[in-house]
Amino acid sequence: MDYSAQEVMQYAKEADVKMIRLAFCDVFGRQKNIVIMPRELERAFGYGIAIDGSAIAGFGGAVRSDLILHPEPSTLTLLPWRPETGKVVRMFCDISYPDGTAFECDTRGLLKKAAAEAEKKGLVFTFGPEMEFYLFKNDLQGEPTRIPHDQAGYMDIAPEDKGETVRREICLMMEEMGILPECSHHEEGPGQNEIDFRYAGAVAAADNAVIFKSIVKTVAARNGLTADFSPKPLKDRAGSGMHINFALRSAAGEDCLAPAIAGIMERIEALTAFLNPCPASYERLGGNKAPGYISWSSQNRSQLIRIPAAEGEFIRAELRSPDPEANPYIAFALLIYAGLEGIEKNLKLPESADMNLFSAPPQVLAKFRKLPDSLESAKAKARESAFVREHLPEEIIRIYCS
Repeated sequence: MDYSAQEVMQYAKEADVKMIRLAFCDVFGRQKNIVIMPRELERAFGYGIAIDGSAIAGFGGAVRSDLILHPEPSTLTLLPWRPETGKVVRMFCDISYPDGTAFECDTRGLLKKAAAEAEKKGLVFTFGPEMEFYLFKNDLQGEPTRIPHDQAGYMDIAPEDKGETVRREICLMMEEMGILPECSHHEEGPGQNEIDFRYAGAVAAADNAVIFKSIVKTVAARNGLTADFSPKPLKDRAGSGMHINFALRSAAGEDCLAPAIAGIMERIEALTAFLNPCPASYERLGGNKAPGYISWSSQNRSQLIRIPAAEGEFIRAELRSPDPEANPYIAFALLIYAGLEGIEKNLKLPESADMNLFSAPPQVLAKFRKLPDSLESAKAKARESAFVREHLPEEIIRIYCS
């Protein structure tokens, strides 16, 4: 529901809300929050709530450490895992300096800006991330192990698939929080799972991705398990990706998806440090259906970009290189800007690669550009990119690429 500030205050009073979590993310997309009581809501909406940003990744040091959170009432969500008596709700926040200037490392604000620029051009991007994750058993002290929850395989069923009940609980909780799950299943790795959810506008989709992670981790903990979203938690098993499905609607009715894809392919090397931000990301790329080359094709899962079989409003593209460690706000913003550049320059897609690149001979692979094969090479590509410098604050580039 799209609440106003006044409606949030009224709801808090009438629904026995005792605590309000004001949520935001650090530059790596990790969710943070500060909790206020209902009596502080008027101040929160009128002025904001001050926080000390000095200990938060990317939010600066002791100098200029004061930041202000401004809750967005339309993002109000009840946290269903908290008590029914004395409810707890959550809102996402914009971040500013005390003088009202927007905080440049507020990555949610960066995505808002990118989506607004697209809308000025009559274009609306929608996103649907697919995040894979592992479920690991905990030891007797409640600490995570590297023992998978089960030994099931791709789309197996119970009793081999022990994650079925956990996924069901996650899906029900997602629905309670306004995220519409579409499908869920066991993935290839032991204890590996995937749950896909409905498309949304850029900012809402990134919010949903952040919420999804918190739901999965919460439900896993309630079941005595640990959810792991890292890209390669088990060395010799399938890695976990965050496949980003994206679609594009033009107010003029033009088909803009192809040049947008071409724009993303043109800039993907410079974007990789932000889509795959940790060393283990590069242990995943290039194997087990994770792309290593810059290519596209219809339905082919060995490609960087796949055009799934669909018709009408369901036509979309799927970028298969990102992993769940990526900050979705930065990822979606950069994809929007790269897509816009492709449309403005009317870039043409290269010839489709209708082959299995995992088994293609070297002379065929030599025709394709490679994705960066290490975090250091990805950082170098990002540092030397004028495109990245144009669209990301210098501080974020420094944090990711130093």
